[in-house]
Amino acid sequence: MITGDGAYIKKINRSYILTEIFEHHKISRADLSKITGLNKATVSVQVNDLLDETLIYETQEEHNTVGRRPILLSINEKVAYFLGIDLDREYILFNITDLKGNTVNYEKVDLQTDVYEEVVKVIAEHIKKYQLEYADARYGLVHSMIAIHGTVSTDHTIHFIPRYQWRDKDLLGDLKKLGIDNISVENNANLSAYAEKIFNYYKSDNLLNINLSSGIGAGIMINGELHKGFHGHAGEMGHMIIYPKGKPCRCGNEGCWERYASEPIFFENANKRLDAKIENHSDIKRLLNKGNQEVMEELNNWIADLTIGLNNVINLYNPEMIVLNSPILKSYPQALEEMKKHLLSSVSQYRDIVISGLGAKAGVVGACAMGIQDFLELPRLTLSKTNNSIII
Repeated sequence: MITGDGAYIKKINRSYILTEIFEHHKISRADLSKITGLNKATVSVQVNDLLDETLIYETQEEHNTVGRRPILLSINEKVAYFLGIDLDREYILFNITDLKGNTVNYEKVDLQTDVYEEVVKVIAEHIKKYQLEYADARYGLVHSMIAIHGTVSTDHTIHFIPRYQWRDKDLLGDLKKLGIDNISVENNANLSAYAEKIFNYYKSDNLLNINLSSGIGAGIMINGELHKGFHGHAGEMGHMIIYPKGKPCRCGNEGCWERYASEPIFFENANKRLDAKIENHSDIKRLLNKGNQEVMEELNNWIADLTIGLNNVINLYNPEMIVLNSPILKSYPQALEEMKKHLLSSVSQYRDIVISGLGAKAGVVGACAMGIQDFLELPRLTLSKTNNSIII
């Protein structure tokens, strides 16, 4: 039984009710009372407050039976908007969702520079543009979150981004100097793992999400919570050494996993071997459809290096579910079958390994979802898998 002062209990009850409305999409007051265990009077007071705040709205269920049609409650998705920003190797993704996590705006901006101050200006300009665009909504653009392909410390500063060679950058502080508030920063792989759970793709509280993009990063979900480590740097698995005295890495070490199994490395190796240049994932699909054996061999070689690191990670964390976020793997129908050939150890235990359904947008939709959960102060959040949510 929850005890405490009235304001605290009211806040807890409110979060219970909102959580159930999100999970059921449409639900009556009577059903809210049954599910939450709250009495009807408490539910009524809380619902009236939420209606006054326009966070929910009422509809009448359509049915053909005799009697009064029940009034159902739903989340009012158009009152608040959230921005997820993915700062990647050569571009920035901007993704805006409504209060139900549906993507309503998506923009990819090519970066012409890696100079820190210039990139900060680009981010600030776009945030201000979106703030104006959604200013008419009751709560406007509530929050922005930046997904970083690097280490983010517990004090919310950027510790290191290998691609840009940025160290110890106070990105939030520098954005505030440009007039940007209500913004936070998080590791991209953490946000991707969070998105896989929140959008209910894989029902697991022990989930390992590995992003294969310009580098390799992992989001680690243990008992339903993100594991970030002592300084917040957990999950930088791309810098695990798999080949001693191997290829030099931007991090300063040699033989790092991402120097052998990140996506740019596949393209680099394939283009050294093939006459026809492979520039994107569509080229991979096209050549595979033509039965190009050289591409298939390069993919299998790349997967062999990928599974060296993956085997280490499985033994370290014993995840129930492994989610791989990689357009290359998605392009190759035999990818999972080929990977499992290298994961035969009786020690390496996991329930399933899958390729992400969220794809390149996992980080930005995860950023928006985290903003929604924080805004409403919910203990848990479940969002629907809609077509808008998974555009790649």
